[in-house]
Amino acid sequence: QVRLAESGGGSVQAGGSLTISCAASGYSGNPACMAWFRHIPDKGREGVAAIARYTSPTYAESVKGRLTISRENDKNRMSLQMNSLKPEDTAMYYCATGDRAICPLHADAYNTWGQGTQVTVSS
Repeated sequence: QVRLAESGGGSVQAGGSLTISCAASGYSGNPACMAWFRHIPDKGREGVAAIARYTSPTYAESVKGRLTISRENDKNRMSLQMNSLKPEDTAMYYCATGDRAICPLHADAYNTWGQGTQVTVSS
């Protein structure tokens, strides 16, 4: 059974940095697409960043230049390095995987989800 487990969330002041990670287990190989989504109260779910096995990542405009997604294919792990955090980055962050060759930032392209990790940025 495939499973995704996020870790590394927490609280940080505005301008600070945080790294969250996702460990994928139960896969026979590497997931084609790995992505981070976040759920913001009153705004809903938003795609943050996505990365395929061997291609350049995709980012939401709101996080470009501040957040960096990476993956370690040999370990089936993915991370999101978050710098220059803003209060509006406060959200529950979810790891997701999908089977498409191209990794978009919309949720219906992903079929496995983690439980989420909370990131809180105070002003």
